[in-house]
Amino acid sequence: MAFNLELGLALASGIAVSAACGLRAFLPLLALGAAGRLGWIELQSSVSWLESTPALVCFGLATLLEVLGDKVPVLDHALDVVATFVRPATAWLAGFAVLTHWPSPWAQIIAVAFGGSALAVHALKAKTRLGSTAVTLGHGNPVLSVLEDFVTIVILAAVILAPLIAVAAVVALIAAFMRGRRRPQPA
Repeated sequence: MAFNLELGLALASGIAVSAACGLRAFLPLLALGAAGRLGWIELQSSVSWLESTPALVCFGLATLLEVLGDKVPVLDHALDVVATFVRPATAWLAGFAVLTHWPSPWAQIIAVAFGGSALAVHALKAKTRLGSTAVTLGHGNPVLSVLEDFVTIVILAAVILAPLIAVAAVVALIAAFMRGRRRPQPA
């Protein structure tokens, strides 16, 4: 299989959208379905149902419930437990959807790896939330949730508008997180 720019951009989009799924499960599917319906991006033909009205309504409601529920202390942790199983699946679906022109079985295999990367992002998010809960008794979690919403929206906008920028944003966010973890903590 020859590698070309089109395949590379699809791969970059998949990497970024899987990271977004690690933060929010349903918002990436809603954004991809809406962008596909508007003709802004091309989705795999086998998942074109993401663009359908019933799918968009379901993903819209699920996104609303996830985003609002994530702002409520205690409920946010319960949602994170459920999301441990949901986010890798949504990352697989979203990643596969953007891998247009990738032949079988490569698109499916790569999409499975995207599910694993979403689980890694989700684990970092959950660990950060546990730290916030311990330090702020849960009062800082809604602020983190709004930040996660913003980051997810920025990544998805970049996926739809410029896939390479999206990958650079993901790498920059991970680097910033890792740098923050290396700083010595005050005694």
